[in-house]
Amino acid sequence: MLIISVKKPITLLFLISLLIISVGLSLGANPTYLYHNCTNTTTFAPNSIYQSNLKSLLSSLSSNATTEFHNATTGEGTASAVYGLFLCRGDVNATACRDCVTFAVKDVVEKCPVEKQTMIWYDECQLRYSNRSFFGTVDERPRVSLLNTANVTDQERFNRLVNVTTKEAAAEAAIGEPGDKKFATREVNFNGFQKLYTLVQCTPDLSAANCNRCLIDAIGRLPICCAGKLGGRVLFPSCNVRYEVYPFYNRNASTPPPAAAPPPGSTASSKGKSKISSRTIVAIVVPIAVAVLIFILGFCYITKRSKTKYSFIGHKIKKATGGEDITTIESLQFDFATIEAATNKFSADNKLGEGGFGEVYKGTLPDGQLVAVKRLSKGSGQGAEEFKNEVILLAKLQHRNLVRLLGFCLEGEEKLLVYEFVPNKSLDYFLYDPGKQGQLDWSIRYKIVGGIARGILYLHEDSQLKIIHRDLKASNILLDTEMNAKISDFGMARIFEVDQTRGNTSRIVGTYGYMSPEYAMHGQFSQKSDVYSFGVLILEIISGKRNSNFYQSDYAEDLLSYAWKLWKEGTPLKLLDPTLTQSYSENEVIRCIHIGLLCVQKDPEDRPTMKTIVLMFNSYSVTLPVPQQPAFYNRTEADMPSMGLKFDQSTSVGFPVSINEASISELYPR
Repeated sequence: MLIISVKKPITLLFLISLLIISVGLSLGANPTYLYHNCTNTTTFAPNSIYQSNLKSLLSSLSSNATTEFHNATTGEGTASAVYGLFLCRGDVNATACRDCVTFAVKDVVEKCPVEKQTMIWYDECQLRYSNRSFFGTVDERPRVSLLNTANVTDQERFNRLVNVTTKEAAAEAAIGEPGDKKFATREVNFNGFQKLYTLVQCTPDLSAANCNRCLIDAIGRLPICCAGKLGGRVLFPSCNVRYEVYPFYNRNASTPPPAAAPPPGSTASSKGKSKISSRTIVAIVVPIAVAVLIFILGFCYITKRSKTKYSFIGHKIKKATGGEDITTIESLQFDFATIEAATNKFSADNKLGEGGFGEVYKGTLPDGQLVAVKRLSKGSGQGAEEFKNEVILLAKLQHRNLVRLLGFCLEGEEKLLVYEFVPNKSLDYFLYDPGKQGQLDWSIRYKIVGGIARGILYLHEDSQLKIIHRDLKASNILLDTEMNAKISDFGMARIFEVDQTRGNTSRIVGTYGYMSPEYAMHGQFSQKSDVYSFGVLILEIISGKRNSNFYQSDYAEDLLSYAWKLWKEGTPLKLLDPTLTQSYSENEVIRCIHIGLLCVQKDPEDRPTMKTIVLMFNSYSVTLPVPQQPAFYNRTEADMPSMGLKFDQSTSVGFPVSINEASISELYPR
């Protein structure tokens, strides 16, 4: 251990200054990494000609890192040709540019060892290569958005200022012919104590028109990712845009060439100069060290107070731990390129199903996590901000019997919801298949019924949104590895702007056969509408049969009437799925049938609340009321509402198979 004894404060400050300088030099060795993208759709084999060409290309880029921009090709005219370029930020000096490119050519091979198409960004430079020629063309994919999570007070005026200032800078940067430096900055006052700093840049190989188009498209994405935020940036392969409320670039924005080295043997610079005393050195270094120390301490204090941080949109999912609030835009929003890569560009192989709310795909995130991506149909009339707000609210709903909403992606008309992936498909996959019904013994079915009840109770009573599901059905009940029930598609009525606060609606969202009569026929809904759907589910789980296509000759026209007749005749156990044989509790089965019949009564006032239902399941000391005759009605299109009601695209009226978000039974042959 090295122990230093310091007797004088000046000596201490001198040592601190040296320490600060040495630490600063060591930290400044590597550029600031931002993001990288390397698609695995096109790869090369080790020791191939392409790899050899790539090594030559990277060597060429590194050796030419004396200028702001350079592009090169190796193996041109062959099938193994590699095209690449680097671009340094227009305000960094030649040394920083060289250091960034030198680091990038090593770093990119580690991050993307076998991919032919690669893009990597740092704060000081960017590097790109591909097996196709992209010189002089505008490429906007892959793209990355970054933001400062702190909010601006006067957001509307600030957003306008960002838009105007960045477009002015874009117009200046685009001027010139291909090969000219296409870089510009702007500095304008926002209020009495804040300024807005903006920077735009294109790769110099673009024409003026292409540069302007690229920058305008990038600027157009700022409101999507960063509206009202203190800072933000959009990175395209061909251009980038950034704004902050602090000077993040060299305000002189000049990059003079490095001074030529003096000729060998030259001693002119030392003539006539006397030796500087140690006292003079201390007098110079100490004030500088003190100033640097004060600046660093002040910067750390301000940073800590503002809690400013940058987040990659969609770079990773933050795990919910303890009381940590993860439901913010930056923790929920995914980059479209990330989702596209996760689903292999929404390939048919990854498609789980398709329903009225949209198509569902299985995806694998860069960290290996499996997700289910719902690609919403264009039926949602919400704007971007409304959509984001609804997703934030829904993501706050955390319950063991709800499918967890992990985030979203919003790009143009594309609206994607990202959910946890639930591996055991949906309840209907097992329940209605004679070959798979045996996997659902009575203990599992009873656990599923209880889990659904607790999940709906949470939505009705305990969640901050007080959600009415309105499309509760077997295909919207997913099963995890332990066969626990997880309710999906809750809140879709909110996403699709169907009013959940009024007692009636002109747009029906649901599946005929599960909908209560007052909702299906008159558009009147309430929490008791979900109770009715839950009652249908109970009877389906017990019988293993669908209500929507139940046939029992002349004895009963649907499952509800069949269960009611058996109940009145005192033979309710005849409803039980024959595959269950003797492995069940008669008391539990009869109690479930009793509760199911209470839930499907015609008058909503006669149906119990979910709170009462959960109590009925948990306590046998609770006396159950006598059920009344269920609501019977013919399920034909002739009985559809005649008051101008419009059924949502998500309904599956007249069809035995209904679609959920993450596990679709119709894709698996019976």
